[in-house]
Amino acid sequence: MQPDRTAELTRLLHARILVMDGAMGTMIQQHKLSEADFRGVQSCGLHGHAHDLRGDNDLLVLTRPDVIRAIHNEYLEAGADVIETNTFSATSIAQADYGLEARAREINFAAARIARECCDAWTARTPDKPRFVAGALGPTNRTASISPDVNDPGARNVTFDALAVAYGEAVAGLAEGGADLILVETVFDTLNAKAALFAVESYFDRVGRRLPVIVSGTIADASGRTLSGQTPEAFWNAVRHVRPLAVGLNCALGAALMRPYIEEIARVADTFVSCYPNAGLPNPMSDTGYDETPAQTSRLIQDFALSGFVNLVGGCCGTTPAHIRAIAEAVRSLPPRRVPTEETTEALA
Repeated sequence: MQPDRTAELTRLLHARILVMDGAMGTMIQQHKLSEADFRGVQSCGLHGHAHDLRGDNDLLVLTRPDVIRAIHNEYLEAGADVIETNTFSATSIAQADYGLEARAREINFAAARIARECCDAWTARTPDKPRFVAGALGPTNRTASISPDVNDPGARNVTFDALAVAYGEAVAGLAEGGADLILVETVFDTLNAKAALFAVESYFDRVGRRLPVIVSGTIADASGRTLSGQTPEAFWNAVRHVRPLAVGLNCALGAALMRPYIEEIARVADTFVSCYPNAGLPNPMSDTGYDETPAQTSRLIQDFALSGFVNLVGGCCGTTPAHIRAIAEAVRSLPPRRVPTEETTEALA
């Protein structure tokens, strides 16, 4: 487990706007990998696996680590200060779709090791620009708050306890593999996030050490709410008890439509604010599935910075190293958001 770098990250976030990486899936698609790539060499133990594995991008940290390492390095070269582990769907719950739930912890550990090696190599090149590994915990493919059956509002396809166990395995793998911080991201159901945060805090209590935590929600549509019905302010109030290093939004609407919601987070949160939107709205007719160019996305994020909304920025679905390079350049000379005190935010609310 890495030393607690909260103090270092806090100092940097006060000093300048930090930059995260962009989408992993978009980059993986460019490699046009086959089923054989996803199964890897014989020693991976997947040649006789009964399920098709193509599309299980998290598995590539075991079967094609060279691909994941190369993508991390592209983002680091583009200017990212923080890179996410390739573990968005690496919980046992999500991996069950491929019959790989038993290998979830292994996947998380391997993903963190790859990202750790890349960050350490780049930090050694530029000691004045340290790089950080964010251990990514995605939302899973289940929701604890909403029924999957329109005829039975009380039905659920996952429990809080099951989510907490799955997240606990993932957190252990990420922390032991070398993550500097834990990122609970793309939160569409805050009850899922609470299970993740419970697992994170339980792991910290068990090992007697902590890592910084970032929580990032996603607004489902123009209603300005998460899928489970919370406004940005309600989302913040639901997770603020864990005292996250940063809170913010990612994915979903893209930066053009995200502005009022990240502004709301910035108004109420007494911690740092993160924002890493998609490259616009999805467009199945586009080569990448998204329309926004690096110039467009970076201009929108620059506006957030000029408005004093953000401390940590990057890209989500559809963004590439070109987007991250443009974003890094757009915010390079801009000051970070000033973090208000808890008393100030309560007075403004």
